[in-house]
Amino acid sequence: MMAIINNSFFGIFVSIVVYLIGVFLFRKSNGFFLFQPLFVGMVLGIFVLWTIQHLTGASPTAVYDAYWQGGTKNHLGANFLFWMLSPATIAFAVPLYKRNDLVKKYWVELLLALIIGLFISLAVIYGVTKAMGLSDRVIASLLPSSATTAIAMPLAAGIGGEPAITAMTCILNAVIILALGDQLVKLFRLQKDPIGVGLGLGTSGKTVGSAKAVQLGSIQGAMASISLVVIGVVTDLVVPIFAKWVGLV
Repeated sequence: MMAIINNSFFGIFVSIVVYLIGVFLFRKSNGFFLFQPLFVGMVLGIFVLWTIQHLTGASPTAVYDAYWQGGTKNHLGANFLFWMLSPATIAFAVPLYKRNDLVKKYWVELLLALIIGLFISLAVIYGVTKAMGLSDRVIASLLPSSATTAIAMPLAAGIGGEPAITAMTCILNAVIILALGDQLVKLFRLQKDPIGVGLGLGTSGKTVGSAKAVQLGSIQGAMASISLVVIGVVTDLVVPIFAKWVGLV
């Protein structure tokens, strides 16, 4: 069986199938948040790899390597789909371009709000994880989770974290925002503020939140896109400095 899964198509096939199952369940449940395709794909993917591990008697590392890179560093596997996240993320520049008039008008306020929000996020994550007694490796995995998965995972690896934990955190963030986004908008009275709605959904929900913002309107979509881009860039610059400052690297 290991000979079957040690090829480039295994990881890609598993990733696409579990995601399509998530899409099917999400549609059939009329958008029930626990059936969000990324969340379902993550859970089912773990179950599939766990099952293969027990059927083959192979180590978890060997099964994961077969899934991720065809069992060898010279092959492609699910890592090919991860590589495609970067150009997919760039696509969010389209709604930003369409409403660049708002960006030009409010660029100072937008940058200040997003940068201040990021620093507050880093401080809260570090403070809570330290208070809970989590290891430095886990803390380093959680610090980059303000950025989208394509940026957060390699950043976590660079500061001594575990990218798998980072990916799970980013996906859970998206699921929570998808579930509670409407309630949070009402709680903070943002119904009549499309700029605030877009920034909130893009910052907290990453690509999933941005996709939801695009559905709400052009202004919300543009603001979500700029928050996704700015937070990604600032996180990439600030998190390594913050991690070094607190002694993680």
